[in-house]
Amino acid sequence: MNYSYWELKEWFTNIDFTIVGSGIVGLNCAITLKKNNPKAKILILEKGMLPQGASTKNAGFACFGSISEIIDDLNSHTEEEVFHLVQKRWEGLQLLRKNLGDTAIDFQQNKGFELFDSASFFEECISKKNEINQLLQPIFSDNVFSISKNKFGFAKIHEQYAVNIFEGQIDTGKMAAQLLLKAQKLGIKILNNITLEEYQECSNKVYLKTNKSDFYTKKLLIATNGFSRELITEKVQPARAQVLITKPIKDLHIKGTFHLDKGYYYFRNLDNRILFGGGRNLDFETENTTEFGQTDIIQNELEKILREVILPNTAVEIEHRWSGIMGVGHQKKAIVKQLSNNVYCGVRLGGMGVAIGSLIGKELADLIE
Repeated sequence: MNYSYWELKEWFTNIDFTIVGSGIVGLNCAITLKKNNPKAKILILEKGMLPQGASTKNAGFACFGSISEIIDDLNSHTEEEVFHLVQKRWEGLQLLRKNLGDTAIDFQQNKGFELFDSASFFEECISKKNEINQLLQPIFSDNVFSISKNKFGFAKIHEQYAVNIFEGQIDTGKMAAQLLLKAQKLGIKILNNITLEEYQECSNKVYLKTNKSDFYTKKLLIATNGFSRELITEKVQPARAQVLITKPIKDLHIKGTFHLDKGYYYFRNLDNRILFGGGRNLDFETENTTEFGQTDIIQNELEKILREVILPNTAVEIEHRWSGIMGVGHQKKAIVKQLSNNVYCGVRLGGMGVAIGSLIGKELADLIE
C-alpha cells in the first residue's frame, strides 16, 4: 500500500520510541516514556485489533500468590527471591491503582481464598502459615494468611481454607480501556493490526519491517510477553490459559477470588456470574502455545469442577469461553533488560501481569536515560 505524504510524515517519520505490544506493559512503558520525554514522538505497534496477549483476557485477579504458590516458589527460589517477587507484585498493584484509580478499574478487595482437596495438603500448607506471614511482614505490616471455614457451600473440598485479606479483583476490560485512553490523551500513537516481522539495528537507529510499512525508530522496546520468541531470544515460554464464564446466576452467594491446586485453577464472581479458568497442568505440552483456542480435556474438567465443586446444587449454563497467552519461565522474575544499543525488552510476567505489568512497563521505560 502506498501511504500519503501526510500519513508517512505523521505516523512513520522521526519516531523516538517504538513499542511493540499494547498490553499493560507496553502502555505503561509508553506513558512513562512520555512523562520522562514530553516532546518525544512515541508509537505503539499492536498486531491485534485489541491487545493480543493476556492483558484483556486475564481473569482480573489483583493477587500476588496464594499460600501454596508461595510455598511452591520457596522450593525453587531463595527466601529473598520470593520476598522480592511478592514485594514487586504488591508494589505493581499499588501503582496500577494509583495510576488509574480504583473506581475506573472497578477494584474490589473482597479477599482471596485457597481451597484444598485433601486434609493432608491443607495441613502441609497451614503448617507453614506463620513462617510465610513472618516472611511477608515487612511488606504488609500484618499477617497476610489466616484460616476460615467453608461458608460458600463448596463440595468435595476440605472444610477449612486459607484466606488472604489483601487480595482483590478488577475489571480487566476497564483497566485496558483506561490505559489506552490515558496513552492517547498524552499524544501517544497506537497502530492496530500491524505486525513487526523483523528489525535491524543501524548505528543510532533501528530499521523496522512490518506487514504494513517499513520505517526507522531511534529506540525499540519489546513488550510482547508470551509472543516474545517471535522477536527475541530471551527464554520466555508461551503458556495458554483457558477460561469460561457462566450466564448470570440468581442469588449468587460467592464473592471473592478463589484458588485451587496451587493456583492452576482459579475462579471469581463477576456480574452475578462465575468466571473460571485454568487446567493448564492437565496438558502442559499442548498449552505451551501461542495459538488461541480451547481443548476438550481442559474445558470438560473446568465444567466438571464448576458443577461438582463450586456450584454443586445450582443449575448453571456456560455462556462464553476464551483463552489468553501468558509468558512464563523456570524463574518467576520478569526479564527487563537492554538487548543492544537501541533495543530493550520487558517480558516474562509469569501469569502475574495484572500485579506487575504497571511496574515492569515503568522499569522498561526507565532503562532509557
